[in-house]
Amino acid sequence: FTSAAMFVLRTAAVLATGLACADAFSAPTMAPSLRPATKSIATSSFAPQLRTGAAAAAMRPARLQQMQPLQMAVAKKSVSDLSDAELKGKNVLIRCDLNVPLDGKTITDDTRIRASVATIKHLVSKGARVAVTSHLGRPKSGPEDKFSLGPAAVRLTELLGQEVKMQKDCIGDEVAANVKAMKDGDVILLENSRFYKEEEKNDSDFAKKMAAPFDVFVNDAFGTAHRAHASTQGVTAFLKTSVAGFLLQKELDYLGGAVDEPKRPFAAIVGGSKVSSKIGVIDSLMGKCDKIIIGGGMVFTFLKARGLNVGASLVEEDK
Repeated sequence: FTSAAMFVLRTAAVLATGLACADAFSAPTMAPSLRPATKSIATSSFAPQLRTGAAAAAMRPARLQQMQPLQMAVAKKSVSDLSDAELKGKNVLIRCDLNVPLDGKTITDDTRIRASVATIKHLVSKGARVAVTSHLGRPKSGPEDKFSLGPAAVRLTELLGQEVKMQKDCIGDEVAANVKAMKDGDVILLENSRFYKEEEKNDSDFAKKMAAPFDVFVNDAFGTAHRAHASTQGVTAFLKTSVAGFLLQKELDYLGGAVDEPKRPFAAIVGGSKVSSKIGVIDSLMGKCDKIIIGGGMVFTFLKARGLNVGASLVEEDK
């Protein structure tokens, strides 16, 4: 098929879960007035393989029977919507995705860092005092030097053309004091948020400590926006202004069109290691797509469910 539109899991996950950014975002709404009129699926070579209506519903687990199809009507606010007065002199916490591959302390691919530069430069140009937060890797228990964001601070300094001071922590009195000492246009990088187990648990107290020194939150971490962690969702409960960065906004705008009015045949590629966090996404996409292609580590859960031998591959037995 030559016209199939494809997109990866992170994209679908962001759209399916919505963005829980305080008053700036709301979860996808299912108000009747926002639901698009039902359209018949164009005939394609995929049609004979599709399970629709009662047949598709019968295959879904009971806990998914009440789920609504994926919709793209999302109330959202971008950093570009903020006035100069809302940014100048304000302490801004921006969640970026700086989870880059490292060879020792050498960054082998800085794509994610470069993707964050546009929003950071915009904030700097408006006189904001910018603190960048991110995770890196999967620390087991507490700080590990190999997962320090130090190399990212060096690369950001090069890309921004100004010093990005690396912090020893992402919360605490020292961080608060350093934020208070910042001047308009300054940029600092907080240490790996996953050095605290509370980050992935979206612990409210941890999120409150992280948000404490700041006035505004910007989420520009498209690759992690589908995860309800303290630095992506928790902090929004403690900051009045929470908006999307340019990278996140661009992806949402693009995918709004891709999902709401797809060119057919329409295929989705869903990847990742765990199927547990993608079940809702897959179920939602079933009502939109002509074909869904499963890839990544989670494919083994599907293969085992079909009775195939997957050896020692990752499998979620309860899914």
